Amino acid sequence: MEKLKLNHYAIWLAIVLQFVLGLLWYGPFFGEKWEHLVGLDLTSIEASQSGFSIWITNIISSISAMYLLAWLFVKIEIRTALRGLFTSFLIAVTFIFLTSLTNNLFAHIPYGLAWITGGFSMVGFSIAGVIFGVWTKKVK
Repeated sequence: MEKLKLNHYAIWLAIVLQFVLGLLWYGPFFGEKWEHLVGLDLTSIEASQSGFSIWITNIISSISAMYLLAWLFVKIEIRTALRGLFTSFLIAVTFIFLTSLTNNLFAHIPYGLAWITGGFSMVGFSIAGVIFGVWTKKVK
């Protein structure tokens, strides 16, 4: 069986889709509930001085996460959408959602916030997992 290698087009598609999902997730899907749970309103968001640095961190985080997930898929030879979906979902649940939920509970942060932020990661990673599972690239 041929070895797999990183598919940069698939990775960048997943990165772009993460941002599209984020716009929807923290916009029309759960934006109002998220703002309420974190104690923000549109006025305080617009008045925030940290705007640009948040986006730089977000971009670096998204690129790093998608490249690491794709690299892992190459190493464990994920070659189907179903295996990609299952593996990426398990990674997101275990390393992101459960950690976030536990941290939130200890910090007395509302329970629902972990479901919104963790849900975003679970859905985003699952989408990326399907892409990486289907759109593989083989070493020549």
